[in-house]
Amino acid sequence: MLHKLFSYFIPINIYKKKSSISETIEVTWNNGELVIDSKNTNYSYGSLQRILRKGLKYIGFERIKKFDNVLLLGVAGGSVIKTLVEEIKFKGKITGVEIDPAMIEVANTYFKLNEIPNLNIVIDDAFEFVLKTKETYDLIIIDVFQDTTMPNFLFEDFFINRVNFLLRKDGFILFNTMVINDGNRERNLNYKNKFNGNYSLRMYPKVETHNELFTIKKLH
Repeated sequence: MLHKLFSYFIPINIYKKKSSISETIEVTWNNGELVIDSKNTNYSYGSLQRILRKGLKYIGFERIKKFDNVLLLGVAGGSVIKTLVEEIKFKGKITGVEIDPAMIEVANTYFKLNEIPNLNIVIDDAFEFVLKTKETYDLIIIDVFQDTTMPNFLFEDFFINRVNFLLRKDGFILFNTMVINDGNRERNLNYKNKFNGNYSLRMYPKVETHNELFTIKKLH
């Protein structure tokens, strides 16, 4: 494919869509990879897939393979789902929550998310979904961005406590955050301090420059 070949020299945009939520969604060949970008950041595949793959590796692929129920808050193009299904060979249930239907439309067209049998996509706000769901989960992946900013609710006690309640004992939260200024750094330190001895928390700073990952295990 010529697009793929030429993309090693220069990124080649093949699709662009306006979205009321994500502003612009672009599908681009970049260094031989098909990626989804918003106006200012990579939304799926490319660097984001590498970041979340590292987080899953920190938790442990073999451990994840034995889980039954995974919740993903913020699907975008679904690159972390591809890692779960294709690389880890996860056979359990995956629920993906995405607020932007235009993003899912692009993900289905270019990355065939709708062909993954153990995946259920819910178009909803992440905050609303965690309030409503009656299920509990072995792994909760939080990857919620509006371009380069993160909604404040992710760091508020009510949301944190609700997510912790939905997490099964010995389950994990994988939280992808962006740190681009001192305010973000302080926000993340405050977040870290919200977890007591019932949890084992690890921070992984400077993953792909601006991202900081948290893995949080529920001990009790």
